[in-house]
Amino acid sequence: LNGFDGHQPYTPDEVREALQIGPDAPIITTDARHRADAKSGLITLVEHALMARLK
Repeated sequence: LNGFDGHQPYTPDEVREALQIGPDAPIITTDARHRADAKSGLITLVEHALMARLK
């Protein structure tokens, strides 16, 4: 979830329920305007994809 200046209008659980995303999919909060945060989010995505592939 991309938030600006630490503001998140919805919780990860609210988004998960609204989009009907299963509990096995990570939902992370970040401020993608910041390079380190965007990098961390991409790393999390790739790690999740690799782990799903190995199952």
